Amino acid sequence: MLDHLHLTQFEVFALWSVLGISIVGLLYALFLRNQVLGKDKGTALMQEVWGAIKTGADAYLRRQLRTVLPFIVVLTVLLFLSVYIVPPTAEAADRFFPGVDVLSAQQTQQLQIWIGIGRAVAFIIGALFSLAVGQIGMRMAVEANVRVAAASRDSFSAALPIAYRAGTITGMLTDGLGLLGGTAIFMYFGVAAPDALLGFGFGGTLVALFMRVGGGIYTKAADVGADLVGKVEQDVPEDDPRNAAVIADLVGDNVGDCAGMAADIFESYEVTIVSALILGLALMAITGDVHWIIYPLLVRGIGVLASIIGTYRVRAQSEDSKTAMSSIFTGFLTSAAISVVLFGIVGFFYMNDVEGSWWRPFLSTTIGVLLAITLDRLTDYFTGTEGAPVKEINAATGGGPATTILAGLGVGKEATVWSAGVIALTILASVLIYMGVGANEVQTATFVLYGVALTGIGMLTLTGNNVAMDSFGPISDNANGIGEMAGLEPKARQIMADLDAVGNTTKAITKGIAIGSAVIAAVSLFGSFITDVNKIDLDATLEGIQAGLTNGIRVSEPMVFIGLLIGGTVPWLFSSLAIKAVARAAGQIVEIVRKQFRIPGVMEGTVKPDYAESVTVATVAAQSELINLATISVVTPIIVGLALQVEALGGFLAGVILSGQLLAVYMSTAGGAWDNAKKLIEDEPRDLVANTGKGSERHKASVVGDTVGDPLKDTAGPALNPMIKVINLVSLIVAPIVVQYQGFSWGKSIVIVACLALVGWAIMRSRSGTGGFGVIQPSVAPAVTTGQD
Repeated sequence: MLDHLHLTQFEVFALWSVLGISIVGLLYALFLRNQVLGKDKGTALMQEVWGAIKTGADAYLRRQLRTVLPFIVVLTVLLFLSVYIVPPTAEAADRFFPGVDVLSAQQTQQLQIWIGIGRAVAFIIGALFSLAVGQIGMRMAVEANVRVAAASRDSFSAALPIAYRAGTITGMLTDGLGLLGGTAIFMYFGVAAPDALLGFGFGGTLVALFMRVGGGIYTKAADVGADLVGKVEQDVPEDDPRNAAVIADLVGDNVGDCAGMAADIFESYEVTIVSALILGLALMAITGDVHWIIYPLLVRGIGVLASIIGTYRVRAQSEDSKTAMSSIFTGFLTSAAISVVLFGIVGFFYMNDVEGSWWRPFLSTTIGVLLAITLDRLTDYFTGTEGAPVKEINAATGGGPATTILAGLGVGKEATVWSAGVIALTILASVLIYMGVGANEVQTATFVLYGVALTGIGMLTLTGNNVAMDSFGPISDNANGIGEMAGLEPKARQIMADLDAVGNTTKAITKGIAIGSAVIAAVSLFGSFITDVNKIDLDATLEGIQAGLTNGIRVSEPMVFIGLLIGGTVPWLFSSLAIKAVARAAGQIVEIVRKQFRIPGVMEGTVKPDYAESVTVATVAAQSELINLATISVVTPIIVGLALQVEALGGFLAGVILSGQLLAVYMSTAGGAWDNAKKLIEDEPRDLVANTGKGSERHKASVVGDTVGDPLKDTAGPALNPMIKVINLVSLIVAPIVVQYQGFSWGKSIVIVACLALVGWAIMRSRSGTGGFGVIQPSVAPAVTTGQD
């Protein structure tokens, strides 16, 4: 299987070991699953509330699957057919027909079929793996929440490990499946791997976009609707069983923060492997050294082992809830330290003979780990309850909703500057590390871009820890909701409230890391785009075609600048449509909750509200926008590439990356800061005269701020991560077509017009508010009794 790679005995052993480590990661997830499922599920009433959440989550996932699968089928066929438009690469010919200088027509046809099947199958595998991470991870989160609530009746130290280890299951699925897919594809395809890896990355990224957008719209439509009526109008607590949207809100925590974030980080994990291997193959062509390809896979294997050790060490140090965050961060640092030490050992013994010496790739991956830690701390400062920014928003609530919103907007914009600065310094570090390496400027640039890809590899080394921290948040939140609805004793409720507070911080931190990793991955893909186009250009020039990026991407060229402007607007259009979708669905849920509160006996707790209608509205609204936003992400780079040519497509990508990064950090940070400013007030003693605590005017102002921030931090902001990478991957896939078919042709013009019509249809369909599903009809959900019946 590996003979075509001409590897040493150590390299063959190393690759099989990496494949084995990926399986070990999956077995560790299975081990944790059995641990979690072995815990007590609590009282019959707790299980009844949990059953309603589980049923709602399952219904959402089933409907999402029906929405996504047709889109995947169409794209699978298109990816297979794409190899017939552009001749196969020389690397593909070397892999399947070694020693043959000129392929016959029959051999060329066979090669096209093999590569087409490989790309299509890899696309399906990437999509299925991403679906598995999101769906299995979310189902485990749902299984864990009632068990965390039950354990809270005993002690804080009993509840914390259940919540964290349930989240770790999702993290290890991300690690194991991502590494398994990337390694297996490389081992089979060898130097032809980029053809298949693009399909693998595209499949995972596209599904992540679906899960991120759908989950974000669902969770925030339910959350906004529940909070505006429940907290502001009726002055009832969060997760109060009298609120008709409470089940939809609890389901939303799972589909948004578990399924959506898990798939999001998984596709970043995939994409950094894809870009590192593509750039590694480019360096192998320059240096003749296969080490550049093997090293990223070894680093990823190290990360899986380090995450297993670090995550299992997380447990409550005492019954004091303040030790929870330090315990989680200690596990994170443990994994980081193990990773860096092993990076150095592998680098010294394996990469010592490569051009530029071993310390350069080692330093690149180590900087990635440091970047994750830096973004962790930066996000914690701007969104944590102990940081000055959140305290400033807290103080601004005294002036009402307007000053609260203004303070949050300022915090989000300031955080964006610091985040962009950190990422810029990271890329600069790669430039300095590889300065002077290579025979010319083009080769040096390839080394630098490879260094950026290694930074992404290093940053996501701790994926198991990152996803565990993220899933910990909604698991704790749901446990708290179950405790509220089941009427658990005050001690247990306080333990769950403490866990929920820690979870809010961990969720905000992982959002910062997810955005940072998305940008690094996008820059790596951008580098792969330039490298691939230049390689295509060399072949095209031999045929007399003028194309490529041999002179770089010149912003001074009018067409390139137009591409840059268009790219800068796409994230704004995307986020606008996502936020409007939340607003429409939330408006419907607000009316539903108001109607339910007017029913005699609901406010008194003697009559149960109808939870089903809110669940249905949120589910339908979430699915109706998926095709619209996915269409915009997939089709716009095709339009720009075919209409404005390849250099303008490069400018378009630069605009998407810059605008998307700034907008994502701005929205996510502002929303997180508003959320924790609200929680600071909710932790105060209630005194309406002193204007403190729940129910005060300051609290109502903070709820308005949090409501504005909800779709920013949990829908539009995070959804930009997969959008950026979908656009980059589509650009990589269509780049050979753009180079091959230049100049005017009626066929190309028809394709451009059809793509423009498709984007226009998606925008109008989204703005219509129905998404093609017509009038929303409520369905039957399971009846849920409450502790107040």
